[in-house]
Amino acid sequence: MALISSSQTLTLRSTSPTLSHPSHPSHFAISQSPPSNPHSLSLFYSPKSTTQFSARQLVVPRASSTESTAVDFNPSIGEILGDVSIFTAAGDSVQFKDLLVPNEGVAVVALLRHFGCVCCWELAASLKENKARFDSAGVKLIAVGVGTPDKARILAERLPFPMDSLYADPDRKAYDVLGLYYGLGRTFFNPASAKVFSRFEAFQKALKNYTIEATPEDRSSVLQQGGMFVFKGKQLLYGRKDEGTGDHAPLDDIFDVCCKVPVS
Repeated sequence: MALISSSQTLTLRSTSPTLSHPSHPSHFAISQSPPSNPHSLSLFYSPKSTTQFSARQLVVPRASSTESTAVDFNPSIGEILGDVSIFTAAGDSVQFKDLLVPNEGVAVVALLRHFGCVCCWELAASLKENKARFDSAGVKLIAVGVGTPDKARILAERLPFPMDSLYADPDRKAYDVLGLYYGLGRTFFNPASAKVFSRFEAFQKALKNYTIEATPEDRSSVLQQGGMFVFKGKQLLYGRKDEGTGDHAPLDDIFDVCCKVPVS
C-alpha cells in the first residue's frame, strides 16, 4: 500500500513486492517492480483511476479506544451469522450454521480482508502453520476472505493454504453482520496498521508466492477490514475487529480462549 494524494479515485497496479518503512507510523507503503507489469500492488489516488467511491464509502469510522470482546456483540450473533451464505473455495454455497461446530464444539473464524491483501497472506500463513495445534485441541479453523471462490483458490494454491478450511464471501455478508470496519481511513491511515512492521520477517516469508491477481474484481472490497472470532457452538466466546490493515488478533490470545473451553 502506498500513500494517498488528494484526488478522489482508487486504483490498483501490481508486480513483485518489496516493503518500505513509513515516515509516519500511521502509514506504510509497499512498492512493486518491474514497472512493465500492467498491475501494481500500490493503492493510491489518481485522477486517471476508473474506480469511483461514493461519499458513504469514504466515511472514516471512529476508532475505538479498546479492543473488542464477546460482550461487544449481539448475544445472538451466532444465530444471526448462521443464516449467512458464503462459498467454499471450490465454489459451493454453504451457510455458516453448517460450518460452526454443533454440540458446543469450538471453531475459530478468521475473517481476512480480501484474498489479494498482502497482510492477509501473512495471517493465512500463520494460521496454516498453527493448524496442527488447532486440530490437536479439537478446534475447527474457518478462514474467510472477501472475493470470489476463484480468488480464494489462488491464495490456497500459491501460499499454500488448506482449501477445506478456506471460504469466500464476495458480497461481504458475514463482515456486515459482524460489523467489521470498512473505509478509507481504516485501510490507509489507522496507526494500528503499523503493527505489520513488528512481523517483518514473517511478512516477507508469506509473500514469497504472492500475486495481486487474488484481489477482488470489485475494487471497493479492498477497503474492508477483518476480524477474529471464537465460537462454542453458536455462542460467541471471543470477538475482535481489526482496527486497521495488518492489525491481526494475537494467536496466543486465541489459543488461550480455545484451550480454556472443554471441547465436546
